[in-house]
Amino acid sequence: MQLPAVPDLAHTHARPVHWLATATAMAAVVAAAGLLQPGPATATTAAPGGEPAIARPAPDAATADYPLECGGAPVKVAQRASGDLDGDGNPETVAVVHCEAGSGTPPHAVYVLTHGQTGPHARVVATLVEPSRQQTVADIAVRDGAVTATLLGYSSPDVPSCCPDEQEHVSWRWKGGSFVRSERTDARSV
Repeated sequence: MQLPAVPDLAHTHARPVHWLATATAMAAVVAAAGLLQPGPATATTAAPGGEPAIARPAPDAATADYPLECGGAPVKVAQRASGDLDGDGNPETVAVVHCEAGSGTPPHAVYVLTHGQTGPHARVVATLVEPSRQQTVADIAVRDGAVTATLLGYSSPDVPSCCPDEQEHVSWRWKGGSFVRSERTDARSV
């Protein structure tokens, strides 16, 4: 009798228990891969000195202490926008805030926030609109390193606070260590 050149591979016939073991092993590999994912990607920039610095998320406007006198009323963050305003690779937050009044239209203030020196609290580093100007902010945005806003105001004290009659389109850009304000040419009365 002549023996075959290939040994008998009787164990290569797949049985249901083999398929079940293979499926279980594959499920374990997929589950392990799902648990061992790398962390989220972050943008980096070069820090002073040439070492890479990791970009931080924008400061949270809800954590800042605003320099508003609200007479015991809470401070409300009405709008916010974020972006890198000073070119350091980390975003700042621009917050539109006002005292939460029971009725009427309280004036807005606009502040630029950055991360605090320690802890999670944001800190105010610049004031773009003082509440004493008696203006409200219709919209605000951060684009290409500039803050743009539409400010609503009043031509005289006789204008009811419900109905601003002036509209001003402005922008601020970081130059020489401070925010420089410029008006866009389409400012007009409403």
